[in-house]
Amino acid sequence: MSARKPPRLRPKSKPKKSMLYRPFGLLLGLASGAAASALFSQAWKAVGRGSDAPDALDEDRSWREILIASALQGAIFAAVRAAVDRGGAVGVRRLTGTWPGGS
Repeated sequence: MSARKPPRLRPKSKPKKSMLYRPFGLLLGLASGAAASALFSQAWKAVGRGSDAPDALDEDRSWREILIASALQGAIFAAVRAAVDRGGAVGVRRLTGTWPGGS
């Protein structure tokens, strides 16, 4: 008896965004980046004792300070991006009656 190969499963693909949403999504992405950057600057001024955010290659800053700044920046950027993306999708649904993700 020969062993049968299990059927190949196709990976689930992400739903395609509508072509009309893409330019809107690009503008939202730019806006969310600018908003997140401004929010991070204000947050770092409060957390970092008023100094500018450290750069990873800044020799005078400690590992701890650089890693805390990076983690804070990543969290802020992710949260702002998610909020803006979700708000944009809700706005598109209200205007068009369809969700931009295709589902």
